[in-house]
Amino acid sequence: MSKEFATVAEAFSKKALVYDRFGENHPNLTRMREIVYKHVLSLIEPGSKMLEINAGTGTDASAFASQGFRIHATDISREMVNNIDEKIRVHGLDSNLSSQQISFTELHRVNHQPFQYILSNLGGLNCISSLDEVVEGISSILTPGGIVTVVIMPPICPWEWFALLRGDTKTATRRLHADGVLANIEGVQFMTYYHTPGQVRESFGSDYVPLKRSALSLFSPPADNKKFPRKHPNLYRILVKLDQLLGHHPPFNNWGDFFIASYKFQPK
Repeated sequence: MSKEFATVAEAFSKKALVYDRFGENHPNLTRMREIVYKHVLSLIEPGSKMLEINAGTGTDASAFASQGFRIHATDISREMVNNIDEKIRVHGLDSNLSSQQISFTELHRVNHQPFQYILSNLGGLNCISSLDEVVEGISSILTPGGIVTVVIMPPICPWEWFALLRGDTKTATRRLHADGVLANIEGVQFMTYYHTPGQVRESFGSDYVPLKRSALSLFSPPADNKKFPRKHPNLYRILVKLDQLLGHHPPFNNWGDFFIASYKFQPK
């Protein structure tokens, strides 16, 4: 493991200790996850074997396993994987859900391959400057005709522009640095990179056919905002409605806290 990714693993191992607690009573994050689940369920075939990379504490993997899908959840962080194993034990998911500590740059070594569906949710792939190496690994373990869904933070997030009203130019412009910005997770710093949909499409290349793309939290609050829906419920509902009306259409589907993009693997 490179020094850079060892730092990422350290950061998210510390985050694992508080991550699930942050997600409790968090209607905004729950809404965002449900949008991703709906996207995936519209594409996945019944009986598909799924791989989740950067699976975190296993919240998404557990949700899909509970619906009958066989899913292998992987993460670079030992503590994150420990959380996945605890969910398997508590919820009795051992027949549908398995785990492995591994980086998404080492997918050729992942267990239980090949897979018919691969998911990367909520910005894990923003921890790497180029997706080329990840895509190469995905191509080695995804069956022809299989689908990959990525949920990635783009450079343009309209919500963060509101920070300009407070004079906070650092927050408003932080995603616009082409060489990435320093993130701080539980006191550990590492580089984060914001990828445009065009850059992601280029990395997947001609062996992948785009299926659909949409914004995730276009005008509504980002995933780290837990209080807004309760403090401003009427405004929150209006912003969510705007997301629903505009988030599937260009150019809006290039923006947001994240965008969701899916591709079908059709190697030549």
